[in-house]
Amino acid sequence: MIEDGARASSRPGGPRRRIAAVDLDVVFLGTSGSTPTAQRSVAATLVRRGGDRLLVDCGEGTQRQLLRSDIGLVELEEVFLTHYHADHYLGLPGMLKTFALRGRELPLTVYGPPGLRELLRTLRRVFGKLPYRLQAVELAAGDALARDGYRIEAFDVRHGVSAVGYALVEERRPGRFDVATADRLGIPSGPERGALQRGEEVRLPDGTAVRPADVLGEERPGRKVVLSGDTAPAAAVVEAAAGADLLVHEATFCAEERERARETLHSTAGEAALVGREAGVRMLALVHLSSRYQGPDVAEEARTLFPETVVPRDFDVVEIPFPERGPPELVARGARSGRAGVRSGL
Repeated sequence: MIEDGARASSRPGGPRRRIAAVDLDVVFLGTSGSTPTAQRSVAATLVRRGGDRLLVDCGEGTQRQLLRSDIGLVELEEVFLTHYHADHYLGLPGMLKTFALRGRELPLTVYGPPGLRELLRTLRRVFGKLPYRLQAVELAAGDALARDGYRIEAFDVRHGVSAVGYALVEERRPGRFDVATADRLGIPSGPERGALQRGEEVRLPDGTAVRPADVLGEERPGRKVVLSGDTAPAAAVVEAAAGADLLVHEATFCAEERERARETLHSTAGEAALVGREAGVRMLALVHLSSRYQGPDVAEEARTLFPETVVPRDFDVVEIPFPERGPPELVARGARSGRAGVRSGL
């Protein structure tokens, strides 16, 4: 049964939680444009944060890409579609059917722009009856989904159809705990220090009140990952990606096909680089490459405008540490078992 989900809140609320240090990375399962090639599958990207697995787009062959990786076909709970061109969703009905054949019982939620419910009703003839609950939630630009320690925001793109991009935005983190100051104030090691790090005031045995601000530095930013989906260069994408640690942006064409890019509302590598530069992102990853180009062609054009550009291959991974621990890093073939990951730029 396909259930209609409630519309996402545009103002996520709830109490602020202390942010635990969790791993964050992006796995590139499909980096080709509208058609697969021998080296690249079509659109599919997996964002991993702690134990959460968020699949963004599900092009033809996505479940096989997962099986070929060291991730496997995990029991995904959430799939996010950017739009409804076939190269971004044709892998979904097969994946839903495979989950059914495996006897899945865990519910699954699919998110996407308006038109999602109609799409899933049409695809029902392909994947048939499911033994688990399938929920459809339509998102518009400005909608946000609150999660533990982060939120997922939908934003506008320019692709001529119902389409959105997605931003994973972590909450701000408490400042560093000043051990020397805590020692000087006589705060014992143990629960009191933990309470202060959680933002709670504590009272010492002599009655002295110690506030979190007395021992914590300024709040530190969380991380931000932005995925544009298919789009022409757009101010809305620049705004959504402002200050992002990683922007995953399409680069279907190179400069000689600029007119074709404009006609189809796609981006050239140079245009995507300008978006990354204007947004001030730490790393730009270019995907959705036309089969007429090789990675080095796209990288060369983009890096003349924005040097912090990478062009991932399928199964590459971008690891995203907290800013104070270093910049994002591309690990070549990082999602393939038995293959040592090495830093790569193409």
